[in-house]
Amino acid sequence: MLSLDVPQSSSKPEFVNTSRILVVEDEDVIRDMIVLALEEEGYEVITASDGRTALNLLQNPTSGGSSEESFDLVILDLMLPQVHGLDICRLLRYQGNIVPILMLSAKASETDRVLGLEVGADDYLTKPFSMRELVARCRALLRRQSFGNLSQTSIRKFRDISLYTQECRVIVRGEEINLSPKEFRLLELFMSYPRRVWSREQLIEQVWGPDFLGDTKTVDVHIRWLREKLELDPSQPEYLITVRGFGYRFG
Repeated sequence: MLSLDVPQSSSKPEFVNTSRILVVEDEDVIRDMIVLALEEEGYEVITASDGRTALNLLQNPTSGGSSEESFDLVILDLMLPQVHGLDICRLLRYQGNIVPILMLSAKASETDRVLGLEVGADDYLTKPFSMRELVARCRALLRRQSFGNLSQTSIRKFRDISLYTQECRVIVRGEEINLSPKEFRLLELFMSYPRRVWSREQLIEQVWGPDFLGDTKTVDVHIRWLREKLELDPSQPEYLITVRGFGYRFG
């Protein structure tokens, strides 16, 4: 099912990562290999083999046996016993949980990938996969999460949109909206440079990072989600404007 290319060194890394990762996978061999690869990188790894256990851990993080309060990343298999991976992802986003989610699935069609992204996953990896690729994607998601704000300004405002960088909150026309981590970072980037035109490649570099292994269609999907949450009429956007032949601009 997957490439067993876990680093061969038996020693732990000299550094210790502070990131806490939840691995939700019902296949024992795959789950154990993922845990081994991540622990070799120094991450703290908690596991679940079914959807109900995963939800309990996500909604009560300290039940995983750690003193930490939450997870920094979730690796989530699509086909799970008891609760489906898509339902877990959808519920977390509905509840306002913006933890980065890397979705795993044996389904490789474009429709399945888009569906996974549309319900709130930040990245999608199809089986069989290389452990090196999985670790690289985890690093990228965690790096973008901890990249920090583009400036020290804690509030950005544009017309009737207010973005609170340190609180990861967005208020639109007086009401708070829920954004995924990628949606939030896209909006933060746009609001930091209003009216600047960004190409899809530039947005990938700034928001997903240089290790991103997907294609630029991901940008278009996230822009569409943002429009649905920001615009009064997404078909006639006032904020996120398409500049044909170049990319997108804000305002």
